[in-house]
Amino acid sequence: MKANIYSIDGKKGTTLSLPKQFQEVVRPDLIKKANEVIEANNTQPYGAFVGAGVRAAAELSRRRKKFKSSYGRGISRVPRKHLWRRGTQFAFVGAFAPGTISGRRAHPPKSSKDMSKKMNKNERRFAIRSAISATVIPELVKSHGHRFTELAFVVDSKIESLSKTKDVKKFMLNLKLEEELKRISKKKIRPGKGKARGRKYKTKKGPLFVVARECPLLKSASSIHGVDVCEVKNLNVGLLAPGGTPGRFTIYSQGAIKKLDEEKLFFQKKNKDATKLKKKVSKKKTEKTTKKIGAKKE
Repeated sequence: MKANIYSIDGKKGTTLSLPKQFQEVVRPDLIKKANEVIEANNTQPYGAFVGAGVRAAAELSRRRKKFKSSYGRGISRVPRKHLWRRGTQFAFVGAFAPGTISGRRAHPPKSSKDMSKKMNKNERRFAIRSAISATVIPELVKSHGHRFTELAFVVDSKIESLSKTKDVKKFMLNLKLEEELKRISKKKIRPGKGKARGRKYKTKKGPLFVVARECPLLKSASSIHGVDVCEVKNLNVGLLAPGGTPGRFTIYSQGAIKKLDEEKLFFQKKNKDATKLKKKVSKKKTEKTTKKIGAKKE
């Protein structure tokens, strides 16, 4: 599979053969699973206040003929707090127990609960490769909501040296992404309680820039709404397929694709330490056998 390399001016250049990562089968089920794992591991633990609904001075005797008991009154035997008393008469109201006003919850959320999830290494790598190959299919990218005339996903490595946001915007205009820039510039107020919980505004997800190494683009492009920048080695499903839906508009630098190919990223890697151990064990075995053979000859 080959792709055209675009310059910073937005002109087509030479072609480039894409590595194996771009030829993987698109597996939406695996991508969704990997995204769920990332979201679960990023969730902030939450729980109810320890003393919520338990701080009321509520008690009720369980003995008959005792003062301040509920026996013979035709009421439920619920813990109650006493509001006033006149001789042997008094008023009380239900408290403390679940089901009473301002009482405790029967099973409140606990901050000690472990909400993290795990995923096999090879399965996770497969999901990343699958998400990478989905970024090349124009139909999938369009279904994600991105607007473009031509899917330009490989760009010259000079893009990594852009240190100003206005230059990044100019580059995007050269690639004819005016409509995409308009789409991601919109900011809506969220309906509901989320406004009071640190997520007042909703923004669209824009293009993802993938670079080979640390560069000025990491800072200059990230200040555009909805645009993300990431190094190739740090790629994950959360960036490539936000929300678990494959097909984010992704722009790779030429150096990033070269690194993908040379280092064979997101493929199963042989453990070097394990191979060293095997060699040591085999050496020891050969030494033992040679000693035994020598002893027998003697």
